Amino acid sequence: MSTPPPALVWLRRDLRLADQPALHAALSRGGPVIPVYIHAPHEEAPWAPGAASLWWLHHSLQALAGELEALGATLTLRRGSSLEQLRALVRETGAGAVYWNRLYEPAITARDATIKAALREDGLEVHSFAAALLHEPRELATGQGTPYRVFTPYWRAACKRGLERDPLPAPSRIPAPPSPPASEPLETLDLLPRIRWDSGLAAAWNPGERTALERLQSFIDDGVGAYAECRERPDTDGTSRLSPHLHFGEISPTQILRALRQAGYEPTDGPAEPFVRELGWRDFAHHVLYHFPHTPEQPLNQRFEAFPWRESAEDLERWQQGRTGIPVIDAAMRQLWETGWMHNRMRMAVGSFLTRNLRLNWHAGARWFWDTLVDADLAANTLGWQWAGGCGADAAPYFRVFNPQRQGERFDPDAAYIRRFVPELARAPARNIHQLRPGLAADYPAPMVDLKQSRKAALDAFATIKQSG
Repeated sequence: MSTPPPALVWLRRDLRLADQPALHAALSRGGPVIPVYIHAPHEEAPWAPGAASLWWLHHSLQALAGELEALGATLTLRRGSSLEQLRALVRETGAGAVYWNRLYEPAITARDATIKAALREDGLEVHSFAAALLHEPRELATGQGTPYRVFTPYWRAACKRGLERDPLPAPSRIPAPPSPPASEPLETLDLLPRIRWDSGLAAAWNPGERTALERLQSFIDDGVGAYAECRERPDTDGTSRLSPHLHFGEISPTQILRALRQAGYEPTDGPAEPFVRELGWRDFAHHVLYHFPHTPEQPLNQRFEAFPWRESAEDLERWQQGRTGIPVIDAAMRQLWETGWMHNRMRMAVGSFLTRNLRLNWHAGARWFWDTLVDADLAANTLGWQWAGGCGADAAPYFRVFNPQRQGERFDPDAAYIRRFVPELARAPARNIHQLRPGLAADYPAPMVDLKQSRKAALDAFATIKQSG
């Protein structure tokens, strides 16, 4: 019996070996397997990956290449048009099949549909698989057959549909062709910054599948039992920090659920339930983006097209740089710049401050997060910023304005988080920091807005569009 021709496994944001449906299918087919990554950021426009994401991608590809090499395979790197490069690889290798795992961003789904049709027209066997979510966006609908806009009923339907699936094992060997196709050196993809601002990222993170699995085990051993109590505290290591690993597919949500069950935790009940619900929120974000593909650019609630946003490049820059004079906001924004990540409670606080107190358009926040977060995910970023702006699915009501003083007092009572990222305030008492006492430090600015007055101005502005609706 003859050996089947090689199969290409087109890797994207599924940079792992375990629970890898596309790789598993290619191996099950028999014959050589050629893993390939094609760098084509222009195909994701207008949301091509930001600088922090590219940093993560470089190191994740580097880690994956090492893991593949240990199994006898070589990661082939290419750049340019995805369709042209796949066709070139088919010609160079004699491949008869192409496999990949699905993504759900609007530009990518449109591209992938075009590529699948073109390759099948070329006579190739082409298959795509679900690998990134607990449920694909098209699998759930309301009783009326419409997409969900509110998380709670969505999650209820998701749990009813079931969260059980056996993750696929990692292969022990990957058969390679006699000679691998030509590959671009990783460095030529230009993923790392030319001006090296990334030392804080390197100190905070170690991308790759192996680290993702280690981080999950550490969280299960030491964090999941206290997650509900500690997850709101930015001054403690109370969250899993798995979000960038999930975004790049170094670990799957199915693997996480299986590990929880093996450790004795029930995903939808008990101490693990609040954490698993966050995985559901991630799915919900993709559900909303898939069904409402205009939302990265336009509000889901169309009334907000008329919202009277302010414009101030100076105010936006002070927010970006963590120089607002509101300590907890500045700590969060500096944490973002230094580490490429921000605690979720702080994401809500800085989002409210930008869209309520400064009344700057949520687009500005979404774009800044997109460039600076290592876990920048279009679905989550869009849902989160429309939530902050009050204009999206399951959004914060217009009258909800986070008081950053209260946020600091409740969730960073000793000001440890603030002092870590705003060292100018290292000697200031926590009480003075939270109460915004004048002269906290000689080199620290006064608050750029009056919190009470800016809150009232925001409520007045929201009232105008509420009345117009």
